Amino acid sequence: MNKGRKKVFVSGCFDMLHSGHVAFLQEAARYGDLYIGLGSDKTIRELKGRDTVYSEEERAYMLSALKSVHRVSVNTGNGLMDFRDDMKNLSPDIFIVNEDGHSPEKEDLCKELGIEYRVLKRIPHANLPARSTTALRSSRPIPYRIDIAGTWIDQPYVSKFHPGAAITVSIEPTIEFNERSGMATSTRKKAIELWNDHLPFEKPEKLAKTLFRYDNDPGTTEVSGSQDSIGIAMPGINRFYYDSGEYWPSHFDTVTDPDIIGWLEERLFMVTLWPRPDGFNVLAATHINKENVKSLASAADLAWEGLINRDMEKFSEGFLNSFRSQIRMFPKMMTPEIERIIRQYEGTARAWKLSGAGGGGYLILISEEEIPNSFRIKIRLRELGL
Repeated sequence: MNKGRKKVFVSGCFDMLHSGHVAFLQEAARYGDLYIGLGSDKTIRELKGRDTVYSEEERAYMLSALKSVHRVSVNTGNGLMDFRDDMKNLSPDIFIVNEDGHSPEKEDLCKELGIEYRVLKRIPHANLPARSTTALRSSRPIPYRIDIAGTWIDQPYVSKFHPGAAITVSIEPTIEFNERSGMATSTRKKAIELWNDHLPFEKPEKLAKTLFRYDNDPGTTEVSGSQDSIGIAMPGINRFYYDSGEYWPSHFDTVTDPDIIGWLEERLFMVTLWPRPDGFNVLAATHINKENVKSLASAADLAWEGLINRDMEKFSEGFLNSFRSQIRMFPKMMTPEIERIIRQYEGTARAWKLSGAGGGGYLILISEEEIPNSFRIKIRLRELGL
């Protein structure tokens, strides 16, 4: 280490090393001598639900060969904060992450330890294309989905109190979302089992129905809602209507207008929280009744009206009211820590919600202003011929 130079720490998986990784590490190294905390094979298996392409030994070897890297070591912890003790022992001057690696928990740890915290944008080197590990794994990888409004009504024990619609968005896997984080990762794994690395060329609704059946074997006690299968298999933005007590929607409305798609992409931001804790049970205490379910359905209708008319006021109100209705029905979705993080964004964002069943995952924010240290999504339109 050069005397007088700062110690810079980064942490990550760095599986399938690519030009995006190299550009990030070169940029981080501009701030001082670069130390890498590498996620272990075990940690990646727990967070991503898959084995690594390269072992931790191979990944450490490749990273150590880069001119920009001073030292590489495998993190001793586990989970999203597997580097916590390693960073305390190293005592770096600066901790650097990229946009989709940012989380309030990491920022708070740096404040606690007196370490400077920096978030870098994903910018490819020179004229090289932007890269991600997920994109390199396949030319047409299986999508993820984001639930926008009305979700939970795909469960018959909810819709039996009042019919209504749910809204989901199918998104390109530009990053690899964590397991247990409300991005339909378990249903997505079923899709990979069924179709390998890409969706077949078939009618999207038929694919969604096939995936839903495959995801719920006969005798399944806890049926995965059909909104997960629909969000993965059907491109674009979809609203689907559930009659009372039904598992499958009676009809669909799909947004294919690129102006509406672009309008939403420009206003939707995401912040990483943490995977839902083991043993988390959102059904431990519920208040599912006609009043709350009707409120959920009305909020989804308002969000849809705002979306198709590109009316920020109506869309934000419907989006936020849908989340509040979900919390009234499933109060375990929220925790004091999540409430504290949401308060940090109330002055900037117009609306917010948690991905999936809550307890962690990702914070989804709606704003016409840039949300610092957040990342964006890309809505999948491939099968729409756009």
